Amino acid sequence: MASSSAPFTIRVGTRRSNLALKQTELVTAAFKRAHPNLTVEVHAMATAGDKDQTTPLPEMGKGLWTNELEAKLKANEIDVIVHSLKDMPTTLPEGCVLGCITAREDPRDVVVFKASHGDKYKMLKDLPEGSIVGTSSVRRAAQLRRFYPGLVFKDVRGNIETRLRKADEQDYDCIILAAAGLHRMGYEGRIAQYLESGTEGGGIMHAVGQGALGLEVREGDERVLNVVKAVEDTPTMMACFAERSVMRTLEGGCSVPVAVETEWAEDEGDDGDEGERKKKLKIRALVVSLDGSQAVEREKVEEVASLAQADSLGKKLAQELIERGARNILDAINEKREASGALKLADAA
Repeated sequence: MASSSAPFTIRVGTRRSNLALKQTELVTAAFKRAHPNLTVEVHAMATAGDKDQTTPLPEMGKGLWTNELEAKLKANEIDVIVHSLKDMPTTLPEGCVLGCITAREDPRDVVVFKASHGDKYKMLKDLPEGSIVGTSSVRRAAQLRRFYPGLVFKDVRGNIETRLRKADEQDYDCIILAAAGLHRMGYEGRIAQYLESGTEGGGIMHAVGQGALGLEVREGDERVLNVVKAVEDTPTMMACFAERSVMRTLEGGCSVPVAVETEWAEDEGDDGDEGERKKKLKIRALVVSLDGSQAVEREKVEEVASLAQADSLGKKLAQELIERGARNILDAINEKREASGALKLADAA
């Protein structure tokens, strides 16, 4: 997209954590490369999730990272919000839209061992029974309990630096974090193991939208949309639209054990010119009970050339999950939430 010639200012909203500010720095630098005459103002604030560092995340409900920023967007106090896409609800407030998604960092989850363990452990499967694994995610704990029933899962809150410090100083043997945040903040050296569906000993799929940044704008604000579209990564956006469609169709949220993996592949059929080969999106999704005892997993591969096709693919995959029992698992989770008021990490035990 061509850059804007007339100078103007865009106000960018973000959380004030170190990772959020780093992610915003990456986005605003891309804005300026695409629009040299652009002036960027960064407005950082603490959201509910930032202010409360003790309550387990599943107990805090949806929108804990987004509500305050969206209020400022709707009030025309900021023009765009930089979100970690996995924190964005799949249904946005009226008047707000997902303007674009930038190129994705590694979406996988990773294992970080306590520093004092040294080289004693290389992988999760090396941990003895009773070892304590720190995570604030019901999704991670529920999946890992399928393969590692002897491990103990304990909530851990805080920004990346705080969680790393807690891993080293408190009674955790390891913690599970998103690779993307560690990569962006320069902590790759702490990563002992990357987790995915095919991981030796048992792995996990990542959260919907994990590793991607979503830029939320006001609906109809063409000036701002022109700015953000210049930094869009179309393959990432289509893959994440499919993932978000799965979640939306299942009526889940970031605290529900719904996990995904997506990857692009060329059509292997010999249609002639290699340059004309169509791109197919493979998406795998999993719904797992809180204790890991029940799981439904499905995969679909389809040609995807538009956001509408990506959304349709996600809906179809979600429907297959429902037909094979995912709804029963989610209904049981919702019943537990209604009975207790919120999901707790202990429910995945």
